Amino acid sequence: MRRLGVLHTQAESNAESQARVVTLRQALQQLGWTEGRDLQIDYRWSAGNVADTRKFAAELVALAPDVILTGGAAPLAELLQVTRQVPIVFTLVADPVGAGFVQSLARPGSNATGFTAHEYGFGAKYLELLKEIDPGVTRAAVVRDSSISVGIGLFGAIQSAAPSARVEVSPVGVRDAAEMEQSIAAFARAANGGLIVTASPSAFVHRNLIVALAARYKLPAIYPAREFVTAGGLLGYGPDILDQYRQAAAYVDRILKGAKPADLPVQHPTKYQLVVNLKTAKTLALEVPPSVLVRADEVIE
Repeated sequence: MRRLGVLHTQAESNAESQARVVTLRQALQQLGWTEGRDLQIDYRWSAGNVADTRKFAAELVALAPDVILTGGAAPLAELLQVTRQVPIVFTLVADPVGAGFVQSLARPGSNATGFTAHEYGFGAKYLELLKEIDPGVTRAAVVRDSSISVGIGLFGAIQSAAPSARVEVSPVGVRDAAEMEQSIAAFARAANGGLIVTASPSAFVHRNLIVALAARYKLPAIYPAREFVTAGGLLGYGPDILDQYRQAAAYVDRILKGAKPADLPVQHPTKYQLVVNLKTAKTLALEVPPSVLVRADEVIE
């Protein structure tokens, strides 16, 4: 019996979280591993709580697993604080080299390897899509967590691309819900505003509030993942998360069979998802251009 630890920063009750679990189990089963027969999987769910993420990282390492799987920079950082021996496979980490998690993408050289969320240049894509769906946008509030590298890096990339897009950008912190609410309310007092939400555990925890604020102030908004759009958001664009878990299962399999994370290259996403909510577009009096609809992987009506 081999042992896999899984550290999620989402809530266990979240439908998207459960989809990740199902995808992981199915992918492992296709590789010859069956939970309860030759593989024990220990799950921990921190629901975006920083203290719980830290606590569960220590708990999983204490169980002496053969490998740990996690998603995002924040839980990966906590795990690496606890262990530099237990192999770790990560998903959805924007800049693992810049954050110091690995030495290089080709040769991680540590106990961690996995799959990136995107490069920071991806920030320009958010601006492009926001302008495409609402050409009238001249101001954008960027919701980001400045305590993690992706929050800093993506905002910098968006800021760099903003002049050519003729958009003025301003940052909004996501960790404090009340502060975020006040900042977005203040931002919305002027016209021609839009919202760009970057990925972070806090953004996923507060996604219903962020979507509600965008609706309240009639702000066209682009989000980093499908689950924001199913919650009523306008547009989601980001890596296909379930595909990353399928690929992560293959890395878990290889490590369980003797491979070392230091020798497994960190890979960029191969699939991205564009999701559009036409009902939300209608409430914002926006006509979604055919150029967006034809590229959409999913259209919610």
